[in-house]
Amino acid sequence: MSSTSVTTRRVLIVMPALNEQASVGAVISQVKQSLPGMDVLVVDDGSSDDTAKLARAAGAEVARLAVNLGVGGAMRTGFRYAAARGYDVVVQVDADGQHDPGEVAALLDALDDADIAIGSRFAGKGSYKASGPRKYAMVALSVVFSRLAKTKLTDVTSGFKAMGPRAIKLFAAYYPAEYLGDTVESLVMAIRAELKIKEIPVIMRERAAGTPSHSPVKSAIYLGRAGLALLLALVRRRPAVDSSDSA
Repeated sequence: MSSTSVTTRRVLIVMPALNEQASVGAVISQVKQSLPGMDVLVVDDGSSDDTAKLARAAGAEVARLAVNLGVGGAMRTGFRYAAARGYDVVVQVDADGQHDPGEVAALLDALDDADIAIGSRFAGKGSYKASGPRKYAMVALSVVFSRLAKTKLTDVTSGFKAMGPRAIKLFAAYYPAEYLGDTVESLVMAIRAELKIKEIPVIMRERAAGTPSHSPVKSAIYLGRAGLALLLALVRRRPAVDSSDSA
């Protein structure tokens, strides 16, 4: 990681979590060990288990949502928390252990000349494979977004991202909470706001706990929802937000 990333940036790790008591404590410990000095905010997205309690015990700040809003709603809370407290960077890390904290340094370095750095499973690092309808959806989305962003993007549904000051300002004002809004629609918003997006190859790990959501039926549903989310994002008008750097 560059010296600039270490010495001048205030970084907040935002971890949306829904019923992740089996993994959240270990993930926070890994983050704190790999990224000393960075603050961790767990957004408990309406959990019915001990996620919040175990997150606090592991040393994280916790924001509890009364009802389940989804990843988009949880991340909106994280962006507003970061904006109110003057953080320069927000890094989204899943609470299930799939995102390796050791990869965060590369995402932060990418922000030296970008507003959003996406950790990609398909950019040449690791052996992660998608199949069936889910693969087709990812390929189609990648083609569309690469054209929109004018840069190659292979993993637009990745939840492993680092976002700099302009992105925080934009997303704190409005961040979509609908299904896939936190990936598909938020990227459309960023492109329309002329934020620079960059992709970094990362290795994604298996879930530390819980059950993956993949199945033929769910993958087919995902394909349809992904296409609908993109269509709505492209036609929907949002209130104008000035995402320019106020510095």
